[in-house]
Amino acid sequence: MSRGARRRQRQQPRTLQVFLAVVLVLLTVCVLVKAFFLKAPEQKAAELPAQPAASDTDDSQQSREEQAAQEALRSHLERKGGFYTILLSGLDDDNGGSDTNILVAVDTVNGYVYGVSIPRDSKAIIDGKARKINYAYNKGGTKLLADTISEQLGIPVDYTVSVDLKGFAALVDAIGGVDFDVPVNMDYEDPYQDLYIHISKGMHHLSGSEALKVVRFRKGYATQDIGRMETQQKFLKAVAKQTLTVSNLGKIDEFVKIFQKYVKTDLTLGNLAWLGKEAISIGADNIEFSTLPGVWNDHDKFIHLNKDDVLTLVNEHLNPYVEDRTADDLNIPG
Repeated sequence: MSRGARRRQRQQPRTLQVFLAVVLVLLTVCVLVKAFFLKAPEQKAAELPAQPAASDTDDSQQSREEQAAQEALRSHLERKGGFYTILLSGLDDDNGGSDTNILVAVDTVNGYVYGVSIPRDSKAIIDGKARKINYAYNKGGTKLLADTISEQLGIPVDYTVSVDLKGFAALVDAIGGVDFDVPVNMDYEDPYQDLYIHISKGMHHLSGSEALKVVRFRKGYATQDIGRMETQQKFLKAVAKQTLTVSNLGKIDEFVKIFQKYVKTDLTLGNLAWLGKEAISIGADNIEFSTLPGVWNDHDKFIHLNKDDVLTLVNEHLNPYVEDRTADDLNIPG
């Protein structure tokens, strides 16, 4: 692949982060007319090892040790009530891959939503080979991707949601556009992508197409992708606050049509309505985002996740279990 082609490929939007999280926020509207469908999602139950059958020849002390180990494992896998993990994945530019992945923790008891972006270049072992983690979607769809993330982080993925970038502009237009303070002057052109961005710094009322340009732009930031991610997260906050307003209550049918066209999930309508109700209670101010901590390696072209920092992040924000995870629970390749 030529240098120009690689550059254009890198410039493909990795901005589904915003749209992915907006999906959860917009689901809040559905509950207002579909309350009779309310049903809390089921948590994924951990599979415990089978209890060995007792025999007359078993040593009684060993039996007690086995029982203690079994009980310790059961305690280690006890789930928190009202805590769900949902993997939000976005499709790329028609290549069939997963461009952006965010693992979202929804804690309905303590009232927060926390989304962690998983860098697409993170190192993962798939089919016995070192791969970039977004390869999992190409190989086995959302199931293999969810299984790979679950194995690395040592926690289950209860549900998956996959979306299409084309729905991003439609969602922003559906809520009447978004007021947003653009942090820098944005000027960029790429005829290959038919992409022309010219938006000045300052407050704007952005349409769907303009919003898409804002969250795609990265060349004007000193840190490029990091700067773009910060803008995306601020934009999401603006979208969430505007979505949870009375003026959007009459747009339910339009939202539903967008979801049906651009969103695929194993959550039921009842689950979505229930999560919508909880999202209304939680509020936009209690939605936060971060990125799995890691370092780019020029030698093997992977992002290597920092095991200690990942473990801390998991226990502080993503862990659906009562007990903290340990280093032994995670399976992050070196």
